[in-house]
Amino acid sequence: MPNNTITHLTTSISSLIKKVNTRIKYIKTLQVVSLKPNQPSKGNVLLSYRIEPFLLKPGQPVPNDQSWNWECLLIAQTFLDLGYSVDVIQFHNDEFVPQKDYAFFIDLRHRLEALTPLLNKDCIKIFHVDIANMVFRNAAECNRLLELQQRRGITLRPQRFETPNLGIEYADYATVLGNDFTVNTFKYANKPMFRIPISSSHVYPCPDGKDFEAIRKHFLWFGGSALVLKGLDLVLDAFAQMPEYHLTVCGPVSNDKEFEKAFYKELYETPNIHTHGWVDVSSPEFLEITNNCLGLVYPSVSEGQAGAVITSLQAGLIPILTYESGVDVHDFGVILKNYSLEEIKATVRKIANLPGEDLKLMSCKAWEYARENHTKEKFAEAYRNAVEQMIEHRQKN
Repeated sequence: MPNNTITHLTTSISSLIKKVNTRIKYIKTLQVVSLKPNQPSKGNVLLSYRIEPFLLKPGQPVPNDQSWNWECLLIAQTFLDLGYSVDVIQFHNDEFVPQKDYAFFIDLRHRLEALTPLLNKDCIKIFHVDIANMVFRNAAECNRLLELQQRRGITLRPQRFETPNLGIEYADYATVLGNDFTVNTFKYANKPMFRIPISSSHVYPCPDGKDFEAIRKHFLWFGGSALVLKGLDLVLDAFAQMPEYHLTVCGPVSNDKEFEKAFYKELYETPNIHTHGWVDVSSPEFLEITNNCLGLVYPSVSEGQAGAVITSLQAGLIPILTYESGVDVHDFGVILKNYSLEEIKATVRKIANLPGEDLKLMSCKAWEYARENHTKEKFAEAYRNAVEQMIEHRQKN
């Protein structure tokens, strides 16, 4: 992408949004958005992703609540910059039927399997991986629910169960948001995979001004739905047994009434646990929360690359994670080995008792890593490089 600057990206995306009104076809609640490049088109691209960002009115800001709001726009912009026309459909649009040849088809769930027989034979099919393989994730959530049942005598239902898709098996290539864990859940298909760093929906000032002595016993759990899958039950139980340490919970707890009922005491009646619910990451409230927390405790067992973790790194939180979070922590955090209650408690205590200068160094390294690797610019650069390598590979074969 020319100049590789945020200014250019913002200008390009603003221009992209203005083009959206060219043609919108409504099929019940389903739409198709068609975009044209600023040059003679060399072919067509079909993008099966999220359509909401393409329906924004001119001047309306792109929401910052999820990284995909920007990422699907940046994918479309990549192909527009390469000279292609782009048709965008919602990833669960099961009524769309191709009416033209496509040079590329990008999908992140079930449309690859459904539409491959209808596509021209020379279409390059790309599976966009934003989560771990669905078979793995479903099994991981059920295993976590079983562990909870055995530990606490509570039976909760799966919150993120999805029918497994075969996208990787129908694809020619894959782009993967995640670390080696994520890649390995799709390795069985033996398809070329390109790692793409998830972008951050928001960035924050350098954390070097934090009072690390004052916050050394304050930690955060921050995540989305599927609370057991993401380990909130374990973190609540761990901190309930460590009254000298404080836990702040930011996530859609009230949306899962069964979980909220089962952990009501820990969530709302335990003095050292402070539940905020979902918090806008661009709000002063979220910045205040992260400024008053030392680290993130996030023992998820299945992610692509957890956006909540990357946001937390952008805020300078020291990560205590599982390998399955899809984020590598290098020398500025800890990867849990078995995510037992005892290991979580021991790791929290170990981090909290490090010298203040070590805590400051780890916090700043986390912030620097996120700034260097997880921005809209880095996503756009990596995605375009991947597409250019696919084109070169196809031409050679």
